[in-house]
Amino acid sequence: MTTETMTLKERLQQELNETLAEIERLEERLGRKGDYGLGKGDPSIYEWEMCLALKQRAENKARSLEEALRRADEGGYGVCDVCGQSIDPARLAILPHTKRCISCAQKR
Repeated sequence: MTTETMTLKERLQQELNETLAEIERLEERLGRKGDYGLGKGDPSIYEWEMCLALKQRAENKARSLEEALRRADEGGYGVCDVCGQSIDPARLAILPHTKRCISCAQKR
């Protein structure tokens, strides 16, 4: 395994760890749910629903990061799933878990 691949995997793992920590924080906040009783409108319900949406988004990101780590192990990281071309390193720097090059992402 090259040093570049190891650095990439370390970066992906770090981002995955941060995402998993965020999921834990959101799960704690989801434990405090407002009162949904008839005629009661607790303002914390909006916050709870927002936390739920953020948690779902973070879970999707965690799955993408896990898949990116798997692709890095198999040597397929940085290759577009649609067209098979290399994904621009600048795009990977911003979205390390992306599976599409910019052209294929724009077509979607």
